[in-house]
Amino acid sequence: MHSPQADQTADGNTGADLPIAPPLVELPIDTHDKGFYDGFSREVAIPGKVIVSFLIIWAIFFPAGAIATLEIANNSIIEIFGGWYVYLVAALIVICLGLALWPGAGSLRLGAPDEKPEFSRFSWFAMLFGAGIGIGMLTFSTGEPLAHFSNNPDIIRGTIDARSAEAVRPAYMYTFLHWGFGAWCTYALVGLGIAYVSHRRGLPLTIRSSLAPLFGEKLSGFWGHIVDVVAVVATILGVSYTMGFGVEQFVAGLYRVGLGDWLMVADEETGQLGASALAIIVALVVLVGASTISALSGIGRGIKWLSNINMGLSLALLILFVVVGSGFYALQLLGQGLWDYIVTLPQQTLTLYDSDGSDVGDALVDWQLGWTVMYWAWWIAFAPFVGMFIARISKGRTLREYVLGVAMVPSLMCFVWMTLVGGTAIDLELSGVAGGSIVDAPMADQLFATLALLLDPTVASIVAAMIVLLLMTYLVTSADSAILIVNTINGAGEDEGQRRYHIVFWGIALAMVVGSMLILGGLEAIRITMIIGALPFSFVVFLMGIAIVKAVVFDLIRKKHGVPTTAEACENWDGEVPAS
Repeated sequence: MHSPQADQTADGNTGADLPIAPPLVELPIDTHDKGFYDGFSREVAIPGKVIVSFLIIWAIFFPAGAIATLEIANNSIIEIFGGWYVYLVAALIVICLGLALWPGAGSLRLGAPDEKPEFSRFSWFAMLFGAGIGIGMLTFSTGEPLAHFSNNPDIIRGTIDARSAEAVRPAYMYTFLHWGFGAWCTYALVGLGIAYVSHRRGLPLTIRSSLAPLFGEKLSGFWGHIVDVVAVVATILGVSYTMGFGVEQFVAGLYRVGLGDWLMVADEETGQLGASALAIIVALVVLVGASTISALSGIGRGIKWLSNINMGLSLALLILFVVVGSGFYALQLLGQGLWDYIVTLPQQTLTLYDSDGSDVGDALVDWQLGWTVMYWAWWIAFAPFVGMFIARISKGRTLREYVLGVAMVPSLMCFVWMTLVGGTAIDLELSGVAGGSIVDAPMADQLFATLALLLDPTVASIVAAMIVLLLMTYLVTSADSAILIVNTINGAGEDEGQRRYHIVFWGIALAMVVGSMLILGGLEAIRITMIIGALPFSFVVFLMGIAIVKAVVFDLIRKKHGVPTTAEACENWDGEVPAS
């Protein structure tokens, strides 16, 4: 039988007897065959564990020095690479939408030509939504619109007043910018790069495989290990930042339900209530313990079950806001926001503020670095986890269905959440009913503060308990998905076999990263660490974008010449090219 590797050293290099060579369908990655690391690539697993353990020890035993060093590194990275993040995410949006709209590319299937999707569309969307954005959406559905309602570039320039009716429309334009295609095309691109070569070409389901169209079998060795280690560290830091928001809101919800004053303490400087150290520790023990148990049950059982619960509770909460919230106002905001977002997307995506030495110029730069650049770094750090997860659950879907499903549907759901929940909060503030009780509350408590004004106290407590349950399922889903994904990367793309002790390690590590940073430095410490961790992986994402375009273009050329494009077709191929 013809061996595809005989005609190539890297994807796309033609052999002497073919118009174009078949794709690379083997990428050997050495794994250990006995002992504690049986089935794992020690060159990936051990460095990843060492780096994350070092961060934990550093944060716990040298908190002052760690925070100071992180802030210096963060300032340098933001100043130098702010533009890199902005233009990279813009390029990812163009690549994803271009591939989906390209007729020939969009019809390619992530698998064999007759492959059927493993999950129903409902379960697929539920898992996309729960793992990708659920925690942040609950916190930011009120938090971000209210933040931009108080301060955005138009307010900074002095063209509109803060917290005025005129501030609402730009507030949603910037909210949609951050939670729309920029986030979901980043996830989609990373997931597509992995899914395309894994499901079509049989390469291992891991980050390095996505670069095979560029570097071929070179990724079996040192450089492939580096790529996967960078992805593991970025995953842990990205998920830690997301969980940090979730844990704080989870504790705030428990406080609202009435489980004790010990859950919250007042900040010495601002006087605002925040989660106590004891509450953070208890919450992490419960949440990460549950996520570890769920991870041990595997993706097809625990995560799918929890994701369906997430979707059901989310829809129930949305229906509640439709009934008792500002539904008509939210519908208006949704229409205006979508129009403003689509019309201004090219401009807003490519805008990079530059300080001109004035107070306004400096404030615009600070706003973009603190919001847009932070978000782009967050989505990139979160992308190896979400991308791997999406790749794992998307086998059998066409490229067009994949991109449109991943980029469009969750974006629209986020917009609905932001306008319905956040719009209700803004409406209460504009009407004077809230009197600042929502907008001036800590972000973790703004959703609960909104419900307290809308509902009878008893009903508000019941709904708060439901949100606490929803937060718990979102947190558990995100954590157990992250643990399984990290082990899949460490296992050279395999998620079977003995993983129990490694699942427990990563569960404890995740809890320690979140807990140590929250208690010692707050969310700001996790944010800074996440931005630093995202930088190396951003270069991997850039190469992924080039690799997937090359892979698709070469496969379309192969189809034209009758050369196989999938692993299954390569195995059954006799090496003959049909006469044209």
